[in-house]
Amino acid sequence: MKKKLSVLIFSALVFGFFLTPAVHAHTPLCSCYDNGDGTVTCEGGFSDGSSAAGVQMRVEDGAGKVLIQGKMDDDSEFTFDKPAGDYKVQFDAGEGHKITVDGKEITQ
Repeated sequence: MKKKLSVLIFSALVFGFFLTPAVHAHTPLCSCYDNGDGTVTCEGGFSDGSSAAGVQMRVEDGAGKVLIQGKMDDDSEFTFDKPAGDYKVQFDAGEGHKITVDGKEITQ
């Protein structure tokens, strides 16, 4: 019985050891820049090199009202007309994979 328990614990530890790097290797990345023509482009992806194509994007005003919604395109980019006033951009790939970029940080 003790041998079976030891094998079970050892197996769980080995499985956890190999699973942990996979969980942490998928960090979301998103950066946005002002194109200088009244538009902003955001580029996204993941730290393991995966594409962000299809990731939900939202542009909200200072009060949190959604101004623009869309998705990253096949090149993992999202371009939108720059709103007047305060705004923020949210890259939303699901729980634990969200990034918010304040419009004040978006420069040319």
